[in-house]
Amino acid sequence: MRLYAAVTMSGFRRYATYRVATAAGIFTNTVFGCIVAYTYMALWDQRPHLGGYDLSQALTFVWIGQALLAAVALLGGGFQEELQERIRSGDIAVDLYRPVDLQLWWLAGDLGRALFQLLGRGIAPMVLGSLVFELTLPRSALTWVWFLLSVALAVCVGFAVRYLVALSAFWLLDASGISMMSGLLCLFFSGMILPLNVFPGELGEVARTLPWAAMLQVPADVFLGEHRGLGLVRAFAFQAGWAAVLLAAGRVLQSVATRKVVVQGG
Repeated sequence: MRLYAAVTMSGFRRYATYRVATAAGIFTNTVFGCIVAYTYMALWDQRPHLGGYDLSQALTFVWIGQALLAAVALLGGGFQEELQERIRSGDIAVDLYRPVDLQLWWLAGDLGRALFQLLGRGIAPMVLGSLVFELTLPRSALTWVWFLLSVALAVCVGFAVRYLVALSAFWLLDASGISMMSGLLCLFFSGMILPLNVFPGELGEVARTLPWAAMLQVPADVFLGEHRGLGLVRAFAFQAGWAAVLLAAGRVLQSVATRKVVVQGG
């Protein structure tokens, strides 16, 4: 475990060196957040309490999305492109020779990345957004703890999805297409464009059961106090369940891919 903790800290320090990129990300998240927030204001002016949120809650949802955009890697990125390139170039063979678990190695590094992105690119846009708009912030310290736990589970789900996408490079000459498709699905079904509670009928019911909902919709609702008591337990179980299923699927696919490398590599 000490090794994986060291990998996590290495991932944190790695992304901490990109200070200009972090500043640019904060600026981009803030500007985009303002654009979406004013769009929500116009929408909620016509449809008050849309999706069960009042205007303040809806605006808070916008800025939670901006805070978690990089941390949870809602648009992809992080280790995904690097792993795909190592598979394409054949350098993955070196990784397989290391006396470590491949999935846990990349997960540890991604946790370090997510921690930095949450602190470096998550807090500032949220603070700036609260200075311009009236947001609904938790009054209980315990709600903040539950929110951070939900974010941690969201990061695990996000990693598991991107790990599966990255492993597709073992079979595809160019995995950029499936990466783009994965990003678009996450953008739509995580609630980044609109909260999933706004989706009508069966579309909304299905969207709220998909793994992408665990990456933004659930943490946002925890932050807003929409999940309490037994509902909070169910929300965590939903996230943890998807994380377990997707990580297990990644391990199975990794095993199949490893056999493919052994067969091809001799």
